[in-house]
Amino acid sequence: MENNQWTPLLHAAETGVDGAKERLFAALYTELHELAERRLRRNAGASISPTTLLHETYLDMARGHAVFPDRARFMGYASRVMRGLIIDLARQRRAQKRGAEFHITRLDTKVAAQQAEPDSEERGLLRLSDALDVLAVRDPRLAELVDLKYFCGFSLVEIAVLRGVSERTAQRDWEKARLVLYREIGESAAT
Repeated sequence: MENNQWTPLLHAAETGVDGAKERLFAALYTELHELAERRLRRNAGASISPTTLLHETYLDMARGHAVFPDRARFMGYASRVMRGLIIDLARQRRAQKRGAEFHITRLDTKVAAQQAEPDSEERGLLRLSDALDVLAVRDPRLAELVDLKYFCGFSLVEIAVLRGVSERTAQRDWEKARLVLYREIGESAAT
C-alpha cells in the first residue's frame, strides 16, 4: 500500500469511523502477515503460527485506542504488540518448565536449587525485551526503530522512507539504539 493511501484510512481509524480499523487491517493483511513471519523467524522458539500471531495482534490492536499518524507508527505499534505476545509465550513456557502447572504443597530446597534454567535463547529474548522497555521510556523513537529493524526486518533504507528521514539519520539512530541496548543487556546480565 502506498503512503498516500494510508492517510485517509489512518485518519478514519483515528477518528473512530465505523469499520475503519477493520478496513485498515484488511488492507494491510498481507504486509502484516509478512511482518509476523519475519518476527517468528527471529524468534525460532516461539510455538505460534504467523497467522495466529497476526490474529492475536489484530484482537489486541482492536481493543486499544492507539493513534497512528503515519505508516511507521502503525507498523511500529503492530511490531510491539507482536513482540509482547511472543514474550508472553516465552514467559509462559518458562513458567511451565519451572512447574507452574503443578500445585506445590511442600518445598524441598534441594530440588528447587536444581531446577533447570531457561535456555539461552529465551533468556536473551527476555533480556532484550526488558532492555527495549527501558529504551522506550528513554527514547520511544529509538525503541520504535529497533522494533522496525530487528523484529520487523525492515532495512534502514525502508525505515528512513517510513520515517521521512535520510538513510544516514536512520543509521545513526540504529547505532545509538544498539549501544543503549548493549549497555542495558550487559547490566541486566550482571545482576
